[in-house]
Amino acid sequence: YFIYFLVVHCRTAVLLNLLLLSLSIYSFPEEIKRGSVIGNVAKDLGLPTGALSVRRARIDTDGADKRYCDLNLKNGELIVADRIDREGLCGEKASCILKQELVLENPLELHRISLHIQDINDNSPQFNEELIDIEIQESADRGARFVIEEAHDADVGQNSVQQYSLEQNENFILAADGNKLELILDKELDREKQNEIKMTLTALDGGSPQRSGTAVIHVSVLDANDNAPVFSQAVYEASLPENSPLGTVVITVSATDADEGVNGVVTYDFGHVSEEGKKVFSIDRKKGEIRLIDIVDYETTESYEIRVKAKDGLGLSSYAKAIISITDVNDNAPLINLKSLTNPIPEDIPPGTEVGIINVQDRDSEKNRQVFCSIQQNLPFKLVPSIKNYYSVVTTGQLDRELVSDYNITISATDEGSPPMSSSKTVHLSVADINDNPPVFEEQSYSAYVSENNKAGSTLCSVTARDPDWRQNGTVIYSLLPGEVNGAPVSSYVSVNGDTGVIHAVRSFDYEQFKSFKVHVIARDNGSPPLSSNVSVSVFISDVNDNSPQILYPAPEGSSFMTELVPKAAHGGSLVSKVIAVDVDSGQNAWLSYHIVKSTDPGLFTIGLHSGEIRTQRDISESDSMKQNLIVAVKDNGQPPLSATCAMYLLISDNLAEVPELKDISYEEKNSKLTSYLIIALVCVSTFFLTFIIIILGVRFCRRRKPRLLFDGAVAIPGAYLPPNYADVDGTGTLRSSYNYDAYLTTGSRTSDFKFVSSYNDNTAAYQKNTLRRLSAERGSLKVRAGPQHPYTLTQINITLLLGWVDIILRSLNHVLMKTVIKNFPLKNGKKKKMHRMSEKYTGQTAEVHTSCSVTAILMQ
Repeated sequence: YFIYFLVVHCRTAVLLNLLLLSLSIYSFPEEIKRGSVIGNVAKDLGLPTGALSVRRARIDTDGADKRYCDLNLKNGELIVADRIDREGLCGEKASCILKQELVLENPLELHRISLHIQDINDNSPQFNEELIDIEIQESADRGARFVIEEAHDADVGQNSVQQYSLEQNENFILAADGNKLELILDKELDREKQNEIKMTLTALDGGSPQRSGTAVIHVSVLDANDNAPVFSQAVYEASLPENSPLGTVVITVSATDADEGVNGVVTYDFGHVSEEGKKVFSIDRKKGEIRLIDIVDYETTESYEIRVKAKDGLGLSSYAKAIISITDVNDNAPLINLKSLTNPIPEDIPPGTEVGIINVQDRDSEKNRQVFCSIQQNLPFKLVPSIKNYYSVVTTGQLDRELVSDYNITISATDEGSPPMSSSKTVHLSVADINDNPPVFEEQSYSAYVSENNKAGSTLCSVTARDPDWRQNGTVIYSLLPGEVNGAPVSSYVSVNGDTGVIHAVRSFDYEQFKSFKVHVIARDNGSPPLSSNVSVSVFISDVNDNSPQILYPAPEGSSFMTELVPKAAHGGSLVSKVIAVDVDSGQNAWLSYHIVKSTDPGLFTIGLHSGEIRTQRDISESDSMKQNLIVAVKDNGQPPLSATCAMYLLISDNLAEVPELKDISYEEKNSKLTSYLIIALVCVSTFFLTFIIIILGVRFCRRRKPRLLFDGAVAIPGAYLPPNYADVDGTGTLRSSYNYDAYLTTGSRTSDFKFVSSYNDNTAAYQKNTLRRLSAERGSLKVRAGPQHPYTLTQINITLLLGWVDIILRSLNHVLMKTVIKNFPLKNGKKKKMHRMSEKYTGQTAEVHTSCSVTAILMQ
């Protein structure tokens, strides 16, 4: 039968449910084989077998140190875990019940299990002594009774001693009344006939199969004047507090003997007593004092029953019973047992969550076992009573692992004894981390400074983010937020180490392109879901003196030269010219200074150190050379400094008419360069020309000639096949004007003659009349005639065309060279005009030759 107790406690608006299930007693015999199934808990509780594993079901003991049964989580069977001996566990108690507890979690539930250990007949009855000596006077009356110590059986109930039997004899019969066994004299004794009698006493239990034990009764027949000792009372009772000191006299037994002298001296000894009793008590053989020789414990044994034997000098003996009851004192502090604990607990559990169950036991009795439990202050936990001696550990506030990751909860229990006793137990509770904190950077923003022209891979700076969460929730990974710098992805400029947060340059920076840029770094943890934060990193590029000054005026030396006129009447300090320069660097790298490094007359001119102004140091004199050359250096203030130079040519004259033709080294250099260019051009043209001639001749002479067409007279070609009049419309072709022409073929030659019928350009027509032969034909018709070969062969015309094209190439090259000279060299006005006229003449002639060659080539088709 199953009884379900539902205990509901409402504390601080929190409903706590603890289900207490008292199962019907699982009864099974002692000494059952280990692993034997004694019940099915899952079936009895109505739980699916899989729930036992999920809910972490386990068997717990109720204050015992040993667990005698286990739970199979797969099928819910309750199995025997260890040897179970009822006599060892419960002794002579009629009922032997072991209390076990089944604990379930999620939610927390406690189910009590009672194991009823059934006795089996595994012990035989035993007498305390195998030989029982009894002395009886021969004068004893018929019906006299003599007490005999009974047999004992460790089994209980029906398996204990149920009956006795005495070997048949003439003098005695046996009387058994409960635990009292007496030998009754049935026939008077006669010492002269028989001075001793031996009989076998048998004890039988009620088990199946039945077991028995035997002892021999030895009766000595004494003279009529002999007397056995007699106790003052048959049963002695006493109470002994369990905290009594050793040596305490518990009971004093007393027996008297009517005999005189040594026959009347009585000695005392223990008859039947348990092994535990022999360890705890002793008896004074002369005084009959039973003393305490070992500690007694009420919680272990509540009472002791001892058989005391009195014996006189003749060997006559008698028996009495001593019953010692142990009284309880408050000598046991409460025992705190942790029945269930959810550990670790998530930090985000709501207040009022039950995280553990404790059980408090006090082995004392009555008032001494009443217990009050408490928990230490300043902790977000409290104890809530559930059922008798059970408490729930409940949260009272929000937990935060980042503030407190572990709790040591000290639970105190105090009983109501006098004086009260208390105990405490510390429960270690860990708080499981939840990813509730994003990474936080140590600074709100970061700045990195790097010099331009840095090496790729160099370190710019390092960012650090902290995440107070634990393990993977607190592991930070760094990455760049996608973006652009000057139109390029930010990843092409910098990179960040995902583990360390070190930012590296991907490329070399140029201060002149950009002076700073900003990137954003993301710090992300490995939680689920991951949390992140970002920070801005400003990268500032510092200038390096990597650019030389650039001279804007005059042009730097080597590319051109500049001439300035200086009046002959110039006085000292007069401004002659000014050098203008810039430097794309910044700061001191762009601070420029000007110096004259070379001059025709070192004392005539000076230049401003920072202004670049060229001034006369003194008045101009007649003895000063008309041509003054200055080499000016412009130097920046970087480390190391960079510089640039320029040449300035000064003419001391009032006007250009007084200046003779200038001929400088630079002209010679330019002429020498021009000569080199002309030679290279002529060699290229000559090579091309020779190659072209060889190709043409090879093609013409290797070509297989076709057979002549033989006609027997004039053959009229059908009009459908007569070619139309060809015209180049609007001058869109290679000709300058439009032409109409007729073509004639002869049968004996592959050459063709042609004439121009009309022309839109008179000059061109006149030129063509001088170079071509006119033939008569009808306009728009084409006829093939047999007759003599034409005087101009096709080979001759091809050679003429070739020479014409070569002439075009040479004239074009001459035109280009003249234009180059006019553009790049300063010439007098007369020479310039002359070279312009020659260039235009070459242009016209080239065009005419080009036209003629084009027309000829077209007609040859």
